[in-house]
Amino acid sequence: MQILFRTNDYWIIDKPAGMSFHAESEGLGVMQSLATAYPDQTFFPVHRLDKITSGLLIVACHAKAAAVFGKMFEKHEVEKRYLALSARKPKKKQGTVSGGMQPSRRGQWKLSQDSENLATTQFFSASFQGYRLFIVRPLTGKTHQIRVALKSLGSPILGDFRYGGEEADRGYLHAYVLQFDWQGEIKRYVCLPMFGERFSSELSDFVVTQFDESLLKWPSRK
Repeated sequence: MQILFRTNDYWIIDKPAGMSFHAESEGLGVMQSLATAYPDQTFFPVHRLDKITSGLLIVACHAKAAAVFGKMFEKHEVEKRYLALSARKPKKKQGTVSGGMQPSRRGQWKLSQDSENLATTQFFSASFQGYRLFIVRPLTGKTHQIRVALKSLGSPILGDFRYGGEEADRGYLHAYVLQFDWQGEIKRYVCLPMFGERFSSELSDFVVTQFDESLLKWPSRK
């Protein structure tokens, strides 16, 4: 786990794939690892990433900052971008996936047609070296939201065994952009994926050139 940025109010972390947010029997989670590595610093969680997901994570350094972030996430004022790879072509190249999130079997979630526990996910995709590369913008923050959205498109995430993804050395979902207003100043953090057989430097170059925010026309929030 790498510390990318430190301020008096929050830190930005690059969480590795395979690390749980909370401690499990086989090892420490994100918060426990931070507490162990930095015993003189107090940390407050403000959001989380799934175990298979790598990338940018915010932790607050005091209760006041945690409360501010809590309100920001509640109001969807934190912009997030994710990268994902799939071995299968989606039903549509770009668009929006929206539906109610309902518990399913074996710890899975599924989309329903109603608006209860609504999850909305926008995406663009492109072919890359025999795979389908997605850039994803979640407008809500539901459990397994992106994983369920891509499965519903017929493109489960590579390495995401729970949702039918092909076997791989890791789950190919990475949180690579965070942007928010902090005390009147726009903060933007970018962390392209570094680890994984399919997360190559060529992929990073492709993302920078083809998925530049100035080129993408995201639909407006509904």
